[in-house]
Amino acid sequence: MSLDTVVEDIKGQARAEAEEIREDAEERAEEILSEAREDADRILEDAETSVEREIEQEREQRLSAAKLEAKQERLEARRELLERVYDRVEAALADLSGDRREELTEALLEAAAAEVDEDAQVDVYGRAEDEELLTSLCEAYDGFDYAGEYDCLGGVVVESEGSRVRINNTFDSILDDVWEDNLQTVSERLFEQ
Repeated sequence: MSLDTVVEDIKGQARAEAEEIREDAEERAEEILSEAREDADRILEDAETSVEREIEQEREQRLSAAKLEAKQERLEARRELLERVYDRVEAALADLSGDRREELTEALLEAAAAEVDEDAQVDVYGRAEDEELLTSLCEAYDGFDYAGEYDCLGGVVVESEGSRVRINNTFDSILDDVWEDNLQTVSERLFEQ
């Protein structure tokens, strides 16, 4: 065998090995690219899922916040309406006059008188505008005297020195009690759904 043949044989083997290495390298490169594409697709899919989840969470949070805000606004509107109703009732009580004011004031004084000792000295306070009425009503009870002004819509505050009793039978206190006891009913009636 000649040297040229050996050289050609070696070159041929080298080329064959080089071709095999190149094919293996191309095959490995294709596998790496395929794996990289799969990883990229998975990463993209995960990112899209994550973004969609975040968008849904944000939407839910905004919807929840909007519902809460709407509920707060409704409650505030209801509270304001209830305050206006209360103010109108107060104004109506303050504006009571004539026989109706006298009847109510007399009933409140009578109820207070029933709670103090018979022979007690009693001071009666009331609205400044009702002084004449209260002085007149006190004449029907022994030991009862009009003692001065009390800041209220009407009615009486009675103090007994002997029994240390103070009875608040003002229109204000009765309105507060009635309002508190019936607020649920008033609210339901105003805001029937």
